[in-house]
Amino acid sequence: MLKPRPTVDTAKIQEAISQELPISITTYTLPHEMELFMSEVLHAFLTQLHQDGITQYLTYCLNELVVNAKKANTKRVYFSEKNLDLFNKEQYELGMQTFKNDTLENINYYLKKQKDAGLFVKLILQAKNNTIKIEVRNNAKLTQFETERIQNKIEQAQKFNSIEDALSTVLDDTEGAGLGLVIIILMLEKIGMTVDSFQSVCENDETITRIILPINKDLQNNFEIISEEFSTVIEDLPQFPENITKLSRLLSDPEATMQDICNQIMSDVAISAELLKIVNSAAYGLKNTVKNIQDAVKFIGTRGIQNILYSIGSMRIFASMNKKNLSLWNHAYKAAFFSFNLAKNLCSQERNIIDDAFTCGLLHDMGKLIFETTHPDFLEKIKDICVQKNVPVEVFEKVLAGANHGEIGAKIAQKWNFPSTIVDVIHYHHSPELAPIETRKLCYLVYLSDAMIHYAEKSIQFDQIQQDALAEFNIQSEEIFQKLSEKLEHGFIEFSSGTR
Repeated sequence: MLKPRPTVDTAKIQEAISQELPISITTYTLPHEMELFMSEVLHAFLTQLHQDGITQYLTYCLNELVVNAKKANTKRVYFSEKNLDLFNKEQYELGMQTFKNDTLENINYYLKKQKDAGLFVKLILQAKNNTIKIEVRNNAKLTQFETERIQNKIEQAQKFNSIEDALSTVLDDTEGAGLGLVIIILMLEKIGMTVDSFQSVCENDETITRIILPINKDLQNNFEIISEEFSTVIEDLPQFPENITKLSRLLSDPEATMQDICNQIMSDVAISAELLKIVNSAAYGLKNTVKNIQDAVKFIGTRGIQNILYSIGSMRIFASMNKKNLSLWNHAYKAAFFSFNLAKNLCSQERNIIDDAFTCGLLHDMGKLIFETTHPDFLEKIKDICVQKNVPVEVFEKVLAGANHGEIGAKIAQKWNFPSTIVDVIHYHHSPELAPIETRKLCYLVYLSDAMIHYAEKSIQFDQIQQDALAEFNIQSEEIFQKLSEKLEHGFIEFSSGTR
């Protein structure tokens, strides 16, 4: 009895797009129901990105790529069973003479064999950095002969003027003719892309075929219009608290003594209390309570104290806007705890990263806080302006759901004259690989902290996490990642409950 086809979770797709996270689907046998499900997910994904006009073309490309990946896996099982060396040219040619007929006659047998061998086909969809990525992976390394064949078909495709020309041309039939790959290239050209939009590579013993497309310019223009309107909100925000700004200037003064700094902090009872509360909070996880400002400055350092002051000032402003979102602040506080403790463990020799980690973790979602704290009347005003400028309501709603919040949050931080380090982390916490080199590691750290929280909440899977972020901190497996995540989660629960 066939298993029913999974249901497409549109809300999950929306969330992945807003967070610039990959959507991943893995299968071992690729039954027809799974092919249909993958196509439906792709359709929903492109619909959310307002790319409906290219859905038909990309659906064909996807179907061709996943079937090719399944065939490649089947080939590995078949050659192993026939005791033939896939990487030996003579044996490869011998095996391919019978591969097609033998496997088609007994396909269920070979599909079971490849499942038993752990050979998978994986689809990954992602919208990030103004591009759409459609990626099909299978854990069977390409042979030299297969690589050459793919390259030949790509070159052949460029000689045709149209898909019709390709279809009317008799191609060889040794491995399914390779006509599908030719048509993929021609379809990409039909929607305005070049052959460079298609890639076929091997990474970590996996074969990866990917299609990378720019997101429709109209959508980007719409995002820019909305961001411009939100800039009005930013201009209308309260100025950063003057007493905190004054303290920040003192902390940056090389002539200021430790006593000068402590005296100035202690002159403001409210700030002193808030600062001590944060230093003694779960995030810092101190063994002993810090009872005075002098000890706090000694422990945290002037840069750390300065960063905490930015945190205090930001929280005051957002709290004064009378629409606090508890869940966002809970996430922010947890991210601060994770970031600071990851920094201590993974960047123990980099004092600046340790000093900056708490505040950057706390404020990374500042753009979302703007959406949550902006007066409803103003949101309606922006919505009306968007309608006047032919911006679809759906795009406006995507921004409210979090799309583009890194850029908007960075604008807020710049308005309040935050250090470039904090601005960069807010801007690039979903795309740390794009951050300036001097702040990139910290961006990766906050990205990883954010990912761990979502992973613990089961809102993302391990394979949705950027590999370069894991590699940055030498996290080589899900087991290592999970243990680290669980340790931080337990630590946060323990300290939040007030136990030591």
